[in-house]
Amino acid sequence: MQRRFLAALTTLTLVALTQISASAAEHRIVKLEESAPADSVSKEVAAQLSETGISIYRGETRKVCDIWLFKSITVPALKGKGDVIYPFSQGQMLGVIRYSRSGSDFRDQDIEAGVYTLRYAHQPVDGAHVGTSPTRDFLMLLNAEHDKVLKPASRDEMNEQSAEVAQSSHPAILSLQKVSGDSKAPSIRENAEHEWWIVRLNTNAKVGDEVKPLPLDLVVVGYASE
Repeated sequence: MQRRFLAALTTLTLVALTQISASAAEHRIVKLEESAPADSVSKEVAAQLSETGISIYRGETRKVCDIWLFKSITVPALKGKGDVIYPFSQGQMLGVIRYSRSGSDFRDQDIEAGVYTLRYAHQPVDGAHVGTSPTRDFLMLLNAEHDKVLKPASRDEMNEQSAEVAQSSHPAILSLQKVSGDSKAPSIRENAEHEWWIVRLNTNAKVGDEVKPLPLDLVVVGYASE
């Protein structure tokens, strides 16, 4: 009896250590010297994407995802207003993301391997979303094979198409955070409190005739606690 108890305790300990090791695994970024896959995005979208992207890895070999942002994004200002951080318009496309294997979003929903557009959205202000994120700024994932035009998508369009990506009633989302620290893009940092890995990306904001760098902090690994 005692041997069986010790064997069971050892098994539980090993499982716990494996889970801790997986969540604490170091993540890194690598510059991706290739453009987004032409057979997965429309010509209109491809023309706006940077010729190079970044890859995020867990450990040495396990790739999390690839990201390509637009070369420049037209915005009304360089900063958001009120309780939003970024100056993008809701429904505006910012780039694409590719999962070479299944992944997960900020709600810990499963995301199948594939290529998805990234569209900007605000978290609704209602009781259902209280405490889920310190920010209201998000990116919704839409299937790139269906999301082919650059014009901003309506909230209903995004919700419907993004929920299909997550195969649930809730859109597939990645959380944007306030830019923190002086790290230059591209870089990655850990928020140990939440077990988030946040990648620093950079695009160019076009305000009228002026173009300036605009950094973004995006949670690529980890999910909301509530």
